[in-house]
Amino acid sequence: MPVVELSYSRLQKLIGKVSKKQIADSLPFLGLDIESENQDLVRIEYSPNRPDYSTDFGIALGLQGLLGIKTGIVKLNVKKSTKYPIIVKSSVSKIRPFVTGIVAKNGKIDDKTIKQLMTMQEDLHFGIGRKRKKSSIGIHDLDKISFPLVYTTTDRDHTFIPLNSEKEIAITEILSKTIVGKDYGPLLGQSSQVPIILDTNQKTVSFPPIINAAVTTVTTKTKNLFVEVTGINKEDAEDMLSVVATILQSAGFSLESVKISGSNNSTPKLEQKKIKVSSSLINQILGLNLTPSKITSSLKKSRLDASSKGSIITCTIPAYRFDIFGSMDLVEEVALGYGIQNLEPTISPSQTIGKINPVSIQLKSLDQTMIGLGFLEALNSSLSSKRVLYEMTNRDSSKIISVLDSKSQEHTILRDSILPGLLENLSRNIHETYPQKMFETGIVFGLDNPVSEKINFSGISAHKDANFTEIKSILQSALKIGFGINIETKTITNPTFEDGHCASVVLDNSQIGIIGKIDSKIIENYKIRVPVVGFEISLSESILKSL
Repeated sequence: MPVVELSYSRLQKLIGKVSKKQIADSLPFLGLDIESENQDLVRIEYSPNRPDYSTDFGIALGLQGLLGIKTGIVKLNVKKSTKYPIIVKSSVSKIRPFVTGIVAKNGKIDDKTIKQLMTMQEDLHFGIGRKRKKSSIGIHDLDKISFPLVYTTTDRDHTFIPLNSEKEIAITEILSKTIVGKDYGPLLGQSSQVPIILDTNQKTVSFPPIINAAVTTVTTKTKNLFVEVTGINKEDAEDMLSVVATILQSAGFSLESVKISGSNNSTPKLEQKKIKVSSSLINQILGLNLTPSKITSSLKKSRLDASSKGSIITCTIPAYRFDIFGSMDLVEEVALGYGIQNLEPTISPSQTIGKINPVSIQLKSLDQTMIGLGFLEALNSSLSSKRVLYEMTNRDSSKIISVLDSKSQEHTILRDSILPGLLENLSRNIHETYPQKMFETGIVFGLDNPVSEKINFSGISAHKDANFTEIKSILQSALKIGFGINIETKTITNPTFEDGHCASVVLDNSQIGIIGKIDSKIIENYKIRVPVVGFEISLSESILKSL
């Protein structure tokens, strides 16, 4: 969890008429953990989904709401301007295609403010930016820049004076000899061209996502700032910008827009959004009986805006609160605004004594049996990729189940089979010795209405002598020992398995799975060096229902 160091006296100035004790007592109810205190200094641990809490300015906004000093939405006041254009060239489209930005004017910057801004910048890089891969920020002295700017590419022989340096050096040297270059240079791949931001005088402003130019360094003499955010996804870049803009406005800067044009880029809107929620849902989840009026006032204490019409609450959410997705997130905000300390715990009316689910007992027995047979248990994510689930294994993808708004660009598909994941495990272990034997029991999903879930059991064995007889005896032994049942096999064909070495697994005249030798083309896809045999059966529909 990220940590930010704050000063109680500085927070008091930012918040208003409030004591040190009030601040210390309120911080935990804002969802912040106090890690340590040393006289005026306090170290706070905050959740990565609240990057606005990476500075004392953001925490002050939250405390003002919680303490009732200032409530309601923090509205960004961005003056429209055409004085600060950024032209985006098409050459960046395959490297780092998106750029956005904002101008912040007439602010006062001291050493503590610079420290806060730098801490925010790095926390955003590691959080939303995923170590600068998805997006990264550059904060510059506006008065050292001549507009319009051009976001383009240059070759690696391009030279400029980087931040914290007095010597002009080439980009190749930055990437090979500096710490920041070694850490983040791989993000740019092997391309001979790299992204660069130049001003109208061809002066280098930034080499994203690696380092800024020294000429735009922010100091205590700086009064006006230019913030640029580059990234591989437009939404992520604008999310990051919305946090920076909110913090700078809270720090006393006035904001002006940057006009961005060219190559699928556009001026950021930094728009608010609205979500509706039923007051009955809020009361049901929290165990309270709040009126719509009390709910709206609680949301306003969480620095949101809200209005009610009957039992429906319409909540207005600022751009920087991109952690709020739906109604359940608003329930949490109501709880924070109402006051976690005001929630009274009650004893559950149920008198049931907890016990282990019989299915869990049987699955544990099956796991122990497989371990006894020399197999290693795997635990893969329920989210996988189209490549692993279907393309690499030659499986039918007509009933694919995609996840909306996944935070991962790779893991976006709910798995409908365990076996592909085990093959992926083998492909990542090609440097290890053979035999390699793995199994997994877990949830798979079916495209029904609603989406169905069932428990599957899969195992693989990889070594130079792997064959159908071996894997069949393993499956028969596991089911006989674990469940006391006997299975049969009937020859079939399947695109994942070799012809003549594949069979259906049958129990009581019903097919419950498949077993066989993995097709050699699929083995090549995964770059596995030895033959592989495997099986996958459903435990949900046949075996476990009788428990």
